[in-house]
Amino acid sequence: MELGRLEYLQALVTEFQVTDSPEAKEQVLANLANFAYDPKNYEYLRQLQVLDLFLDALTEDNETLVEFAIGGLCNLCLDKTNKDYILEANGVEPIINCLSSSNEETVMSAVTTLMYLTTLQSREQTTALPVVECMLRFSLSANRRLSNLATVFLEDYCTPLQVEEARNLSKHTAVGIPLPKD
Repeated sequence: MELGRLEYLQALVTEFQVTDSPEAKEQVLANLANFAYDPKNYEYLRQLQVLDLFLDALTEDNETLVEFAIGGLCNLCLDKTNKDYILEANGVEPIINCLSSSNEETVMSAVTTLMYLTTLQSREQTTALPVVECMLRFSLSANRRLSNLATVFLEDYCTPLQVEEARNLSKHTAVGIPLPKD
């Protein structure tokens, strides 16, 4: 059965790469993101360079592809090897860019992914001032899921000094990242 799993995942990756159909790409990426949920698949997904596929898809114009890609990364980054790979591949910046999505699921996955990616080494990136400012705004959202997640981010991943600095900066600037639509 294990060999069949690798072959099936390889077929999905190949289909993603060769198809011109946006719908087929979305379907394949959704499937890969679902497979990324199971730790049994981590090694196969690394072998097939699916992390790179997900990271590349974060810059797509197709919002559905971005949603599935960030969801896949969110599933994969619980694993230390995958987390290290994403950090070394400069994955934090495109993930931060997902915070400005109008798609609620994309934003929720991006916030969660930043949480999972936060280490002593990456904290400076994952809790940079613009991110903390964004989380302050999200914490005020009428969307309970988003406000609760942002509050956890601020309380568990940021220092009180970072939060205070972002609060002070927010008072003096017009911030450009819109809240996601419900």
